[in-house]
Amino acid sequence: MRCGRGFYTNSRGAATALAAGARRGVQPAPTRVPTLLLALIVCAAFTVESALGFGATVITVSLGARVLPVRDLLAAFVPLNVALSLWLAARHRRAIDWRLLGRRVLPLMLLGMPLGMLLVRHLAEHATRRVLGALVVALAVAQLARLRRPEAEAPAAAPGPAAAALLAAAGVVHGMFGSGGPLAVYVIGRALPDKGRFRATLSALWLALNAVLVGGYAVDGAITAASLRTTAAMLPALGLGIAAGEWLHGRVPERAFRVGVYAVLLVVGAALLARS
Repeated sequence: MRCGRGFYTNSRGAATALAAGARRGVQPAPTRVPTLLLALIVCAAFTVESALGFGATVITVSLGARVLPVRDLLAAFVPLNVALSLWLAARHRRAIDWRLLGRRVLPLMLLGMPLGMLLVRHLAEHATRRVLGALVVALAVAQLARLRRPEAEAPAAAPGPAAAALLAAAGVVHGMFGSGGPLAVYVIGRALPDKGRFRATLSALWLALNAVLVGGYAVDGAITAASLRTTAAMLPALGLGIAAGEWLHGRVPERAFRVGVYAVLLVVGAALLARS
């Protein structure tokens, strides 16, 4: 999970520079999207998310920002991510823990989101990302260290108050810049040790949150004919990613699956620290 206001900063600055150049009579050079490179990035991202249940957005943003401005990248990518989540949630709907999702995760995240949307106007984004990144890295390292022990079993669910606080914090962060997912992944991963239920429940969560983001992008004008062409060009990568991820999910043992989850969380936290 994956997008938000904080990602728009660089693209706004670029747009200002282009406008200034146009006023001086300087025409910007035409942009040619390296479609093959972007397709490989998106395919790898969707393979990870199809196998684990999360991770596609951070991979795409971290690597794809070298190919497209982040705002354009997200406008083309998030609709594909909605399609992936819809596929996984529909195909594995019987594995979704609707009780956990409907009674705890979504209500607490939705409770925190308005506060995040308010705080984003007053707090320094880079400082907030640094705190979030450090927290995610600490949580991931602690779980990876525990899993190094041969006798390590499935993690126990986080205590009720701690889980509620983390989910509310996830909502606050998601309201600020759309990247509260790592905290939700941590809580759901502790509550649902079964890899199938974990992946299906996360897919339903991303479907709800990213559908709202797509609507926001459409209202904001970020989704254009050009972004839709890029989205269409990435459809084969989506199909390949789903096929590869489903194949991997069925063959990865539970313990290795949990190691993969926390390893990806570690990468997510490191990426947040790098961007801060």
